[in-house]
Amino acid sequence: MPVTITTRVEDKLAKLIDKIAREEGMDRSTVIRRFLISSTKEWQIEKFLRKYEEGAITLWQAAEKCELSLWEMIAEVKKRGVKVPYTIEELQEDLKGLV
Repeated sequence: MPVTITTRVEDKLAKLIDKIAREEGMDRSTVIRRFLISSTKEWQIEKFLRKYEEGAITLWQAAEKCELSLWEMIAEVKKRGVKVPYTIEELQEDLKGLV
């Protein structure tokens, strides 16, 4: 069930939101909702990719927490240039398993 959230914004921001609403043929609430969805999704992806980069979670776990498929999360890793937390020692260990 939707919840009403109220907040105050600067006049300049309100005018910009109204301008976007007019240009997009939407009402102010729809524009704000879309921005909130986009911004919170972006925040989640950044947060969990940082945890992945630190080695605290796997890429699969990051994808699940962001409600993305593994392939979508891989695309985010590539787009953002995230460093894969994979050490030389881990590579050597993996290569031993192949022999």
